[in-house]
Amino acid sequence: MAKRFDLIVFDWDGTLLDSAGAIVRSIQASCVDLGLPVPADERARHVIGLGLQDALSHAVPELAIDDYPKMVERYRHHYLSRDHELSLFDGAETLVQWLAAAGWTLAVATGKSRKGLDRALAHSGLGAHFEATRCADECFSKPHPAMLEELMDELMVEPDRTLMIGDTTHDLQMAANAGVHAVGVTYGAHPVAQLETVASLARVDSVEALGVWLKRNA
Repeated sequence: MAKRFDLIVFDWDGTLLDSAGAIVRSIQASCVDLGLPVPADERARHVIGLGLQDALSHAVPELAIDDYPKMVERYRHHYLSRDHELSLFDGAETLVQWLAAAGWTLAVATGKSRKGLDRALAHSGLGAHFEATRCADECFSKPHPAMLEELMDELMVEPDRTLMIGDTTHDLQMAANAGVHAVGVTYGAHPVAQLETVASLARVDSVEALGVWLKRNA
């Protein structure tokens, strides 16, 4: 069967890596360190996928601009102290390997920093399967379309031949802003009801279901 898409772009946290809980805990622990109000889980989960400064400004509106460096330092301290314990979602490694072997061009668009993504790709062993990546400290933060636009330009793929896969409305809205189709995964940061507020080709509840959808539709 002919492929519908040439380029498949993955979000990282909450889509391939089971890290949403760790991000929430790191934001909350950083607030405790600085004596700030601790956001509820739902508020902290909502900002996953944004660039770190954008995420913190939404999750902790009480944070003074001058205190951003302190908050970023505390967040990185808490997250990096445990990130080696995080693992890919079941089936994610096999799915990425299969897609690459089957001829799709793969890329990553993430709210992580370049340093953070490079660390995660090396630890996961998946780095070799992605032809290009974009991070929040290199582009405008999601849902701005810059990450997808730059990836498509670099890899010479048109929007109608590109698919974005992510676990947040930030991912889905970025895809819409770039004129790209998207699939939402419901096992990450944002609940189904929230994902349903942005149009997508499908919403799937596991990596296994994502693989089934891709084999039939991508």
